Amino acid sequence: MKKENLPVRTLILIAGVFIMAFGVSLSIRSGLGTTPISSVPYVYNIVFPRLTVGTLTILLNVFFVFLQMLILKKEYKMVQLLQIPVVMVFGWFVDVHLAWNASWIPTSYLQQWIFCLVSCLFIALGIFLQLKAHVSILPGEGLIMAIAKTLKQDFGKMKILFDSLLVVVALISIAIFIGRLEGVREGTVASALLVGFLVQYYNKHLTFINKIVYPKEAPVEFVEEPYMTTSNFVITISRQYGSGGHAVGELVAKKLGVDFYDSELIALTAEQSGFTKEYVEEHEQKLSNSLLYKLYRQNYAYVNEEVPPQDMLFMVQTRVIRDIAAKGSCVIVGRCADYILKGHPNSFNVFVHADTEFRKKRVVSEYGIDPDHAEREMEKRDRARRNYNEHYSGRKWADLNNYDLTVDTSLFGIEATAGIIIGSFIPKSKIQNPDFSG
Repeated sequence: MKKENLPVRTLILIAGVFIMAFGVSLSIRSGLGTTPISSVPYVYNIVFPRLTVGTLTILLNVFFVFLQMLILKKEYKMVQLLQIPVVMVFGWFVDVHLAWNASWIPTSYLQQWIFCLVSCLFIALGIFLQLKAHVSILPGEGLIMAIAKTLKQDFGKMKILFDSLLVVVALISIAIFIGRLEGVREGTVASALLVGFLVQYYNKHLTFINKIVYPKEAPVEFVEEPYMTTSNFVITISRQYGSGGHAVGELVAKKLGVDFYDSELIALTAEQSGFTKEYVEEHEQKLSNSLLYKLYRQNYAYVNEEVPPQDMLFMVQTRVIRDIAAKGSCVIVGRCADYILKGHPNSFNVFVHADTEFRKKRVVSEYGIDPDHAEREMEKRDRARRNYNEHYSGRKWADLNNYDLTVDTSLFGIEATAGIIIGSFIPKSKIQNPDFSG
C-alpha cells in the first residue's frame, strides 16, 4: 500500500464505504433484492432478526478474510488485514442507514425500481472511491483473487462463479427458512449487471479524483516511441474473411522483399505474454459478442490489481507489433495494426474486401468450409473482427476514412491487388518522405 497522501486517501475510503453502505440500504428498501454479496446477510437477518444486516455483513466478510489466509498461506500479506476494520465500518454504516431510512417504503413497483436503480448508482460510486483510495480491497474480491491465483484461473470467471454461489446460498436459505422470495429478486440481477458498468463510467468521467488522491503526481509526458521515428515502412492490411487479404499481404511482402506477419504474430505474442499459442490463437482478433464481453469485463471494475486476459493479450500484441515496426520494414495483416501504429511516419493502411460469391469460393477452397455453412462462417468471422477492432480502437472497422486504400479483390484478383497496393504505396511514401527509397 502506498503511503503518499494517506490521510486524504483514508477520508476518500471512508466516504466510499459510507456511500456504498447507503446504496446497499436503498437496495434493501427497494424490496427487489440486493446485491449478490449482500443477499446472504439480508436473508439471514430475516431468519435471525436479532442479528442486524450490518453485523451479518461483518461476520460474512471476516469469514472471507479468514478464507484468504487459509488459501494464500505464506503469500498472505498482513496489510490485507486492513479489510477487517474497513468492513466493520461498512457494516456499522449499513445499520445506521437502515435505521435512518426505515420509513422509506416504496408504494409502487415503479418506485421500487427507482430505489433499486438509485442504489446501483450509490453502490458503484462507493466502490469507485474505495478503489481510488488504494488502501484496501473489498474482502469478497480479495477472496476471489486468492482463489483465482491459487487455481490459476481467470478472475472474471471466478467472480461470476462466486457471485452465483452467493445467490444460490441465499436462495436455498430462503427456501428452507422463509418460504417466500426475499432478498434475491430482479433487483439482484440488475445490480449484478449495472454496478460494474457504473464503476467503469465513474472511472472514465470522474478523473478529478485522481488529482485529489495523488496531487503531486506529475502529468504523463508524451514520449516518442521507436516506431514513431523509424525510417522503415509498414503496410497494414485489414480484410474481410475470405477476401484473400492474407494472400495479398504475403505477395506484397515478397515483391517488396520485406518480412510478412500474420499467424507469425501468434508465436511472438505467446512468447512475450506467457499465454500458450493455443490460447492466443483462440482469443486474438476475436470478440464474438461485444455486449457479452462488456458484461464479462465489468467484473474487473471491482479491483485495481487485475486486467482481463483479452485486454492483456491486446497490450502484449501492441508491444510486439510496435517492436516489429521499429526493427524493420514489413507487412502486417489484421490485429488492429493500423490503429496500433498510428503515428508511424511511413505506414500505409489498406482494407481488402470482396463480394460474397468471391469470398464464398475462397473459404470453401482455401479453408475447407462446407459450402452450406460458408456464408454463416463469413458473417461470424467478420462480426468477431469488427467487434474486436471497434472495442480496442473505438473506430468503425469498415469505415473507409480509416484507410489509405481500399481494394476489391473480386474485381482485380490477388496478383493485381498486390500490384495496386505497391503502386499506390510507393508514390505516397515518396511524397511524405522524399528520402524514402522503398
